[in-house]
Amino acid sequence: MAQDLSEKELLRMEVEQLKKEVKNPRDPISKTGKEIKDYVEAQAGADPLLKGIPEDKNPFKEKGTCVIS
Repeated sequence: MAQDLSEKELLRMEVEQLKKEVKNPRDPISKTGKEIKDYVEAQAGADPLLKGIPEDKNPFKEKGTCVIS
């Protein structure tokens, strides 16, 4: 799609996008970083990657062994 547009049209689209982005409210990283850290720590208890999956609920647990004789 972008290949079909002229350079002027591409620049116009970029300017429109930048106008939209400049209206977004911005917060300092010192504030948002703390919020992200607090959220991650609050959710850590329910995270299966951190605490693991109980054997009885693990869908990938091996059902048994295969013996070839």
